[in-house]
Amino acid sequence: MKITIETLIRNIKDYKIGTKIELSGIIYTARDQAHKRLVSLIDNSKQLPINLQNACIYYCGPCPRSSDKVIGSCGPTTSSRMDIYTPKMLSNGVKLLVGKGNRSKAVVEAIKQNKAIYLLATGGVGALISQKVKKAKLIAFEDLGPEAIYELVVEDFPLTVGIDCFGNNLFDEREKCF
Repeated sequence: MKITIETLIRNIKDYKIGTKIELSGIIYTARDQAHKRLVSLIDNSKQLPINLQNACIYYCGPCPRSSDKVIGSCGPTTSSRMDIYTPKMLSNGVKLLVGKGNRSKAVVEAIKQNKAIYLLATGGVGALISQKVKKAKLIAFEDLGPEAIYELVVEDFPLTVGIDCFGNNLFDEREKCF
């Protein structure tokens, strides 16, 4: 199902675990060190380099691009590495999280409390995913290299709802099957 970020957020309650979507809009990359800096800025009441309100954060550190590409390979990183920062990011307006792997109970609860969604990107196919990125722009923390924050314009980015806004977790459902 093709959908824009704005429509997904507006109708967030309609998207249940296991729903496959093709997302279009602006997403921001951020990994461990970028999250650490963002949370420090929040904690110290400093201005953020991005607006977190209704933001989509993709746990990704893009590889350098070749001259004929918009971006290098840009597959998801393990999301649990951001779990210590995620509740604060969600309480400051983030609505969509994109990554791979399960999340902690605290993150699931924060997703539920903030009516957000965790979306799963397929690991191991970063080169294919990069074809869905139409524009890429460095936004903040250039000194972090691939862990800097990049603004990506994506089109038909393939994702699956892993944790819905009610706290239902696809990983819990999977475990019931085994």
